[in-house]
Amino acid sequence: MRTRCINIQGELGGTLLEFTFVASTFFMMLLAITSGANLYFTHNALVEATRRGARFAATQAASSTPGTLTTGTNVGPSVTKIRNYAIYGNAAGTGPKLMSTLEPANISIQYVSFGVGTGAVSVSVTGYNYNLVIPGISRQITMPPYRTTVTGESAGTVSVTCP
Repeated sequence: MRTRCINIQGELGGTLLEFTFVASTFFMMLLAITSGANLYFTHNALVEATRRGARFAATQAASSTPGTLTTGTNVGPSVTKIRNYAIYGNAAGTGPKLMSTLEPANISIQYVSFGVGTGAVSVSVTGYNYNLVIPGISRQITMPPYRTTVTGESAGTVSVTCP
């Protein structure tokens, strides 16, 4: 029995063309998912920066005399330390940043009747721009303001007597 080889001239290269369309769509979707995951990471990192900055600020002096009630924005001797702690995770401002594009100018500290065990301190991130890169869609997204507020704890004072 003989088998015949059928060669249809109109379909040469059809498989290659189909693969090109499917593969390009697949890889564009894969890049879009990766970019979305990076945007979500950026959101979580900004929330973390405000959280750790506020927790650190609640234990730092807001005025030259620790424990004095303080109200204001970006005031006091600890502003640079708080910004460094939010960005680097330490008051000295050394080591790798939480996010490479987060700058001290994006961090704001606000005190409201802040003192020992009273008032509140808020640390916020504003004006942060995220660069979204998806094939065919490249744009800069201004992230919304992020803010964390905690109540005053030791306000930079240490108890002389132990309970």
